[in-house]
Amino acid sequence: MSQASDPMMRGRSMDSIPSTFTNGSSSPGPNSLDPDISPDEQEEKARLISQVLELQNTLDDLSQRVDSVKEENLKLRSENQVLGQYIQNLMSASSVFQSTSPKTKK
Repeated sequence: MSQASDPMMRGRSMDSIPSTFTNGSSSPGPNSLDPDISPDEQEEKARLISQVLELQNTLDDLSQRVDSVKEENLKLRSENQVLGQYIQNLMSASSVFQSTSPKTKK
């Protein structure tokens, strides 16, 4: 019976296992020797630390994505300005786009 419940516990708390090992290796004293912290509290703490680290990584990824999108936006704006000037020059040089109505003949 204990063998059946042990794998279920491992499967349920799989997210907290890596950060529990990481947390235990970085500061084994406070988590394992503090009599005031129950195993459930230790698991919850490890889970929260894991979530915080994941959110920090996500934030870092999003920040990098925002920077790359800003760079792309600046490039596209510059290209649009060049194309706009090119089109304006073509329109002013072409007789098709010249005004047909006399401006000052009245």
